[in-house]
Amino acid sequence: LTQYRPRSLFNHIGAGRPWGYDTPEGGIQILQPYLGKADADWYQGTADAVYQNLYVIEEARVREILILAGDHIYLTSYRNLVAYHRSQGADATVAVYSVPRSEAHRFGVLDLDPSGRVIDFQEKPKEPRGSWISMGIYVFNKDVLVEQLQADADLGEASSHDFGKDIIPRMFRTHRVFGYQYHDYWRDVGTIESYWAAHMDLLQPNPPLDLEDPDLKLRTAGSIPPPARFGPSARVTESLISPSARIDGEVHRSVISPGVVIEPGAIVRESIIQHRCVIRSGTVIDRCILDKEVSVGAGCIIGTGDPNIPNRERPDIVNTGISIIGKRATIPSGLRIGRNVVVGPGVHEELADLTELESGASVHPTHIPLHLFV
Repeated sequence: LTQYRPRSLFNHIGAGRPWGYDTPEGGIQILQPYLGKADADWYQGTADAVYQNLYVIEEARVREILILAGDHIYLTSYRNLVAYHRSQGADATVAVYSVPRSEAHRFGVLDLDPSGRVIDFQEKPKEPRGSWISMGIYVFNKDVLVEQLQADADLGEASSHDFGKDIIPRMFRTHRVFGYQYHDYWRDVGTIESYWAAHMDLLQPNPPLDLEDPDLKLRTAGSIPPPARFGPSARVTESLISPSARIDGEVHRSVISPGVVIEPGAIVRESIIQHRCVIRSGTVIDRCILDKEVSVGAGCIIGTGDPNIPNRERPDIVNTGISIIGKRATIPSGLRIGRNVVVGPGVHEELADLTELESGASVHPTHIPLHLFV
């Protein structure tokens, strides 16, 4: 189920061949909001997204429905989760993860009895009573799910139509809802800071999710690109360098995507550089996220200044010192960019007369070609 500008995701998944979905027995459907009835323009919450596509579930010849969030990173077998659900005779099962109680207030917090049954649920409580948090992974008996989604939809504006905020908190009082305890690596990457931190996790000497593990079958779309190339002036430490990258500068504790070019004298530190970005000589990039095909001129400094100054437009989201450069933006030579700065997709001429973007600033394109969002 997708909603916001999903074409890049469509292009990546395609028919699902790399994941084994293009078979007579399987298949993949990508569903997004559509015009068809008055209340079906946009998904109002996670439960509403499923409810608006309820016909797909009702037509499925299955006993259980597995519901997953798309912005989490972990490695598990869903077979074990479904087997646990069946063994408990559950109506619904929530995958749960233990965090320090000091961090639990950022999540939905569950309390389990000795059998694993959910006996309490708090949504982002100020003072959590437990440390088991919901991972946003659910198994429902099909008939129970249909019943609960319809009941939630009937509440109208009295519900936010969300699994974590509405469905599970109501269900555990009247149904058999269990918590499946997950103990391995898991990260919710729904914020800029957590997305950045998940990349940094991969750079540890013994990463919690080892991409080089022979037992880990990493599947993705696309053909096999040529190897990365390192020039005589290249210096790389604690980093992941993808195929077809060309490194002639310095890269430290960073994740470099395919096709990236880093010229001699350029320095990249603690950053995420997406596909086919070009970073010219003498530029320094520190704690930044660059979207695809960004061009950075020579002698720039991106990520400098006070990290405690939040972005003025989105202080709720951009506030951890990480600056963000949007897709296909062009940064002119010599520009200094501070912390918590947002440069929108396609920005080019808007920066032509500037020498500095202070911390917390934002720059948006005067016009946005549609191709920037694919």
